[in-house]
Amino acid sequence: MIRNFLVAAATLLLAPLVFAQVAPSATGGNGSITVGGEVSAFQPDSIPGYTGGHVVGPGFFFDIDLMPRWGAEGEARWMLWRGSGGQTQSDYLIGPRYRLLRWHGISGWAKFMMGAGVEKFPQNIGTGSYFAMAPGGNLNFPFGRRLTLRLGYEHQFWPAAPNIPSYPNNGMHPSGFTLGIGYRIIRRK
Repeated sequence: MIRNFLVAAATLLLAPLVFAQVAPSATGGNGSITVGGEVSAFQPDSIPGYTGGHVVGPGFFFDIDLMPRWGAEGEARWMLWRGSGGQTQSDYLIGPRYRLLRWHGISGWAKFMMGAGVEKFPQNIGTGSYFAMAPGGNLNFPFGRRLTLRLGYEHQFWPAAPNIPSYPNNGMHPSGFTLGIGYRIIRRK
């Protein structure tokens, strides 16, 4: 699962090379790549009887923008702390994003990502890995030439969860907020 995420991330990071060609000297490149770290707090939407609390932990993200409004985003999160009864949750997601607004450098993005979600259920009930879909959005606040403060929200859908005997299989819907800082390693001209 992590290997698949890394392969997808590497593919997207190498995608700008496909468009690499000499551009006229008056225009410059149109792409940008940003990488960063984040802290997330999610309501895990666990099995019945264990819905209290939030899981919290660090994460990594990257954004690749090849066109002014369209791009791709990838995230990996490891929310290992504060879970009820030892509960933890991780996700590995990648997908397209679209810029909805830009105002004085602040930009708002809508995204729809897919990948894997992993949950360690409370009280050692078990661990499961699931297909995950995650619509959400980010607000990016630039400071300096290359740094960006990022606020995000996601509402994930894990349709095949929890898949544990004696618990209903109606899917899980974790949701939460992220706060991160990104560094633009390749910048639009």
